[in-house]
Amino acid sequence: MRHDDITANSTAKERIFKKSIAVEDIAVEGIAIASTAIESVAVESIAIASLTKNRRTIVETIIITGANRGIGLELTRQFLQTQRAVIATCRQPNAATDLQALSSNPNLEIRQLDVTDLSSVDEFSASLTDQTIDVLINNAGVTGGSHQSLKDMETTSWLATFETNTIAPLRLSTLLLKNLRPAARPRIISVSSYMGSISRPGNGAYAYRSSKAALNKVMQVMACDLADDGIIACPVHPGWVRTDMGGSGADLSVEQSAGGLIDLIDNLNMAQSGHFWNWDGEALPW
Repeated sequence: MRHDDITANSTAKERIFKKSIAVEDIAVEGIAIASTAIESVAVESIAIASLTKNRRTIVETIIITGANRGIGLELTRQFLQTQRAVIATCRQPNAATDLQALSSNPNLEIRQLDVTDLSSVDEFSASLTDQTIDVLINNAGVTGGSHQSLKDMETTSWLATFETNTIAPLRLSTLLLKNLRPAARPRIISVSSYMGSISRPGNGAYAYRSSKAALNKVMQVMACDLADDGIIACPVHPGWVRTDMGGSGADLSVEQSAGGLIDLIDNLNMAQSGHFWNWDGEALPW
């Protein structure tokens, strides 16, 4: 065989070898791409399935009063994000624009409730019939008006403040005991304030401070009365929050306060019932 024939033959074999490598590289790359695509689809399918499952499984039902704004509204929003069912109440649902904006969520039920109106409370309680409630959050409250100083105390407003902040939470809680008792870990939470703490001195705000101090005692006594039923009852301080009530100079955003309160509510146990808690889980003095 001539030298140039050998060279041509060698060159042909080299070309075939290179083509073989190229084909192999393409095949490997194709397998890798296909594998990655299959894996991505599988992961996405699992994620979607998990999300769907969570949306269909309502692990708890929460009632929140005064849910049309501020802390109540944010508690509603964040509880819904955890796939829980929320019954959000307020005095005028049709005027509650921010709350109505959440109404497309199938886990949200918006109900009319005036906690100071006996007929409204009775009607609301009766409408729940045998529905199990896991958590009742007595959030509706008032500041007590602008006449709360030693020299300028409006007693009519003071009585109205007690009606909303102290008596209403007790009344609603007792009417809903029939719904709370069947729950696996029933909890009654009343949004109070460290301004009602006897150990914390302060000036003015007589109506607000005294109503929250009384609420704290109501919740402590309720915890003792409901201990045999396994119902947790606690007052909580939401922090100084940037809401209409707290003002723009407050320490916490409403998102921070609500998030901390939900963590606290989720982790409360019977040993902690009847204690006064801060939004971040810290025990507060009475």
